Amino acid sequence: MAGRRAGRAGWREWSGVGLLALPTMLLGLDVTVLYLVLPRLAADLEPTAAESLWIMDAYGFFIAGFLITMGTLGDRIGRRRLLVIGVVAFGAVSVLAAFAPSAGWLIAARALLGVAGATLMPSTLSLISNMFADARDRAVAIGVWATMFALGMAAGPVVGGALIAHLWWGAAFLIAVPVAVLVAAGAPWLLPEFRTRDAGRFDLPSVGLSLAAILPAVYAVKHAAGHGLDAQTLLAVVLAAGAAVVFVRRQLRLEAPLLDMRLFADRAFSAALSVLLVGLVGVGGVMFMVTQYLQLVEGLSPTAAGLLMGPPALAMLVAAIGAPLLARVVPPGTVMAGTLAVSLLGYALLALAGTGSTPSVVVGFAFVYLGLGAIAALGTDIVVGAAPPEKSGSAAALSETVQELGVAAGVALLGSLTTAVYRAAVEAPAGLSAAAAAAFTDSLSGALSVADLLPADALGHAQAAFTGGLNTASVVAGTAIAAASVVCFTTLRHVRPISGAAPEPESVASTHGRGDGH
Repeated sequence: MAGRRAGRAGWREWSGVGLLALPTMLLGLDVTVLYLVLPRLAADLEPTAAESLWIMDAYGFFIAGFLITMGTLGDRIGRRRLLVIGVVAFGAVSVLAAFAPSAGWLIAARALLGVAGATLMPSTLSLISNMFADARDRAVAIGVWATMFALGMAAGPVVGGALIAHLWWGAAFLIAVPVAVLVAAGAPWLLPEFRTRDAGRFDLPSVGLSLAAILPAVYAVKHAAGHGLDAQTLLAVVLAAGAAVVFVRRQLRLEAPLLDMRLFADRAFSAALSVLLVGLVGVGGVMFMVTQYLQLVEGLSPTAAGLLMGPPALAMLVAAIGAPLLARVVPPGTVMAGTLAVSLLGYALLALAGTGSTPSVVVGFAFVYLGLGAIAALGTDIVVGAAPPEKSGSAAALSETVQELGVAAGVALLGSLTTAVYRAAVEAPAGLSAAAAAAFTDSLSGALSVADLLPADALGHAQAAFTGGLNTASVVAGTAIAAASVVCFTTLRHVRPISGAAPEPESVASTHGRGDGH
C-alpha cells in the first residue's frame, strides 16, 4: 500500500495515536521533572553552579540542535524505524542518567537524552500526519499530540516531587524505561512504516551547518536570560547567523537538501511557523514568570505551584481538541485568530495582577494556555499539511525547532525584561553588607536568600517589584500575541475549513503490520 491509509481512521490508527502519546508526554515530562529533583540531586553529586545549569539545559539544548537532522533522517530510513531506535536509546540513556556517579556523567547523559529526544519529536508527528488520510481526523490527532507534550511539562514537577518523597533522585529518569518497552513492543503492531523513495544522499556537511546555526542560537537566548546581552551572547548570535546563511545557500544548491527551502514559498507554511514562534515566545516567557510568581511571591511550594498548573493544562486540552473540531466549519486561520484574541484576556489579567493575586494569575495563565492549544494544534497541522508527504518529517522537525526556539527566546527575552524592571524598582536597604545588597538588587530569588537580614517591609517591596516586571512582560507578550492574531486572520484566512481526505502521496512507501516496513 502506498501513502496514507484510505478513508476515515479506524481503531488501529487511534490506538497508534495513543501509543505515540507516550513518548510525546515523556519528552515534556523530562523538560520539567528536574525542577523539584535538582536540590536532592545537587546534594548527592555536588555540581558547581555551571554544572547545575548544564544539567538543566543540556537536554533542551541538544533536542533543538538535532531536530532538523533527525526529521530528515526519518524521511530517509523510515519514521517508525527511527522512532523505535530513538525510544530504545532514550530508555537506555535514562538508566545511565539514573545511576550517574558524577555531575559530568549526568550532563553527558542529559545531552544524549536530547539527541535521542530529537528522534522522537518529528517521528511521532510525521507518523500521525501519514497515518490519517482524512484531514479532520489528522487535525484531531495532532491536537492530541500537541496536548500530550504540554501535559507532560505540567506533570513534571508533580511527578518529580512524588518520586523524591519516596525514592532517590535517579528514579525520575527511570520513568522512561517502561515507556520505551511499550513503544518498542507496540510500534510494529500499531504503526505503519513510511519512508521517502529516492530521497538522495544524506548530506553530512548540511548536518554540521545546521548544528552550527541552531546550537549557538539556543545558547545565545539561554545565556542572555542569565547574563544579558554581553559579548558571549553577541558572538553566539553572529556565529549562528553566519552558519545559517551558509546552510541556506547550500540547501538551495543541493538536489537532496537536508531542509527543502522551497517549503517556505508556501504562504500558509511560513505564516503558521511565524505564529507558532511568536505564540511560544509569549507562552514560554509567561509560564516561567508565573511559576516564579507562585513560588517566590506567593510562597507556594514547587509541588503546590505545579498542581495549580492543572487548570491551565485543562484549558489547553480543551483548545487543542476543540479547535480542530471547530475548524471543520470555520477556517483554521479564523479559529486561531479568535482563540489568540480570547487569550489576550489572560495577558490582561497578568498585566493587572498584584501580590496576593493567585486566583487571577492562574485564571490568566489558563487563558494564555487556551491560545497555545489552538495554535499548537492548528498551526502544526497547517505546517505539516502544507508540506509534501515525503517531506513531512522535515516539516515536523522544523515546526518543533521553531517551538523550541520560541520557548527559549521567551524565557530569555521576557525574563530579562522582568529582571530589568525589578532592578530599576528596588534599592538595597541601608545597613546591608555589599554581598547582601548585591543579592537583593539582583533578583527576587536573591532577595529571598538574604530575607533574614532585611527590614520588615523590604521583602514585600521586592515581591511587588517582581510582580511589576511580570505586569510589564505580560503587556509586551500580549502585544505580540495581538499581532499574531492579526497575522492569522489576514494571512491564513484563505486556508479552508478542515474537511475531506488528504491527497494520496505516490513518493512515500508505507507498510503496516508485524515486522514489515524495512
